[in-house]
Amino acid sequence: MSKQILMLVGDYAEDYEVMVPFQALLAVGHSVHAVCPGKKAGEKIRTAIHDFEGDQTYSEKRGHDFTLNATFADARPERYDALVIAGGRAPEYLRLNDAVLQVVRHFFTQDKPVAAICHGPQILTAAGVLKGRKVSAYPAVAPEVKLAGAQYADIGIDKAVADGNLVTAPAWPAHPEWIAKFLQVLGTKIVDEEPALAH
Repeated sequence: MSKQILMLVGDYAEDYEVMVPFQALLAVGHSVHAVCPGKKAGEKIRTAIHDFEGDQTYSEKRGHDFTLNATFADARPERYDALVIAGGRAPEYLRLNDAVLQVVRHFFTQDKPVAAICHGPQILTAAGVLKGRKVSAYPAVAPEVKLAGAQYADIGIDKAVADGNLVTAPAWPAHPEWIAKFLQVLGTKIVDEEPALAH
């Protein structure tokens, strides 16, 4: 059954962490509204490419432009079944927006599925919704996760963790597992049926 999913993004969100879940969720039949505070449907965000090239932290390069398909000001969280929060640099400033935090709190108070990746949990810590939860995030966000009263899941960069309806992961290399776990939480069934043989 198709779900209505709200996706929070912003300027310099991580390129893969916007594009891949957005397209993957659409591909399996869900409806995804990608929104950014202060921007309208049809406007663009700029993305950043974060890579792991052997430095002490990730490198950052300019990514693609991503076109929003819905308007944040019109988004009513009660109309959505689930929430996705992309990582990158956007969460550090999106968490300063009280309207964003109110939207996030709705999904937690209603126990709806939420997926956050990389720096996305910065928004969750600011919203005060992580106490007692098991949460992964980019390792540099671990202190915030712990200060928010959550148990930081120190897992491989290509792994994800589910705690009830909350699915989190450290970075985009975890997309296969993160998206798969989120689809399970959503109740999405992907059926590979053999075509009937012609007689």
